[in-house]
Amino acid sequence: MTGARWTKWVIAVPMAALALATIYPLLFTANVAMKTRREYILDRFSLFDSLHWENLTKAWTSVGMSRYFLNSVVVVACSVALLLLLGSMAGFAIGRLRFRGSATFFVGILAALFIPFQVIMVPLARIMADTGLIDTYPGLVLAYVAQFLPFTIFLFTSYYSTVPAEIIDAARIDGNGVYGVYWRIMLPMGAPALLSVGVLNALFCWNDVLISLLMMPSAEHRTLMVGVTALRGQYSDDIPTFASGVLIAAIPVLVVYLFLQRQIADGVTAGSTKG
Repeated sequence: MTGARWTKWVIAVPMAALALATIYPLLFTANVAMKTRREYILDRFSLFDSLHWENLTKAWTSVGMSRYFLNSVVVVACSVALLLLLGSMAGFAIGRLRFRGSATFFVGILAALFIPFQVIMVPLARIMADTGLIDTYPGLVLAYVAQFLPFTIFLFTSYYSTVPAEIIDAARIDGNGVYGVYWRIMLPMGAPALLSVGVLNALFCWNDVLISLLMMPSAEHRTLMVGVTALRGQYSDDIPTFASGVLIAAIPVLVVYLFLQRQIADGVTAGSTKG
């Protein structure tokens, strides 16, 4: 083999192994979800004999997952909308306006990215309790915004920094103020970043368990991922039903990723190149 072909094999084999390791848990979960309880006990790694869709129905209705699904949709939609609004405004201000202290503020945003949620978990819960926001939808939305806003600002700042200054100068010559430049020029130009960052934040909020479990202690206000953990407790001896709940929670994420994978990749690399 030539050196180029050896290089391709050296890269392809580890990537294929990584892809298989990523896909296998999902395939295993789907296989278990289609089994009966008896089939799983006899051999958990064998293929299902027939499709048992009743497991999905049982998981959906037994612990009120339809309610949890609606809770997740409402919270994620509100959180993403607020994150995009605040993040795009802050990113535009830091990336293009260059006000006094903007560099220091941006460094502070970068520092916030390295602070895990566990560090601020107790102070956040105390603040939310003191303001009466525990076990409320606005409280969970604000918690998500507080957690994911630094990442959102970082991506928008990186994106808006690549916009040529001549465009902003031309908009100001046409009589636009700061808000006019943002609403009429920068926001429409930032549509690719809005889509990419919106998808990423939606996935973050949808997959969250810790923040939701902390902010929503009552069963009525649980999100879908927390509801799946409750399903595990209720059906600890019925793994196919639990696997069905996991599959239900994963399907929206899979659909979003399959249709918007390019936007997700663009969001991760936003602002990494100039021009």
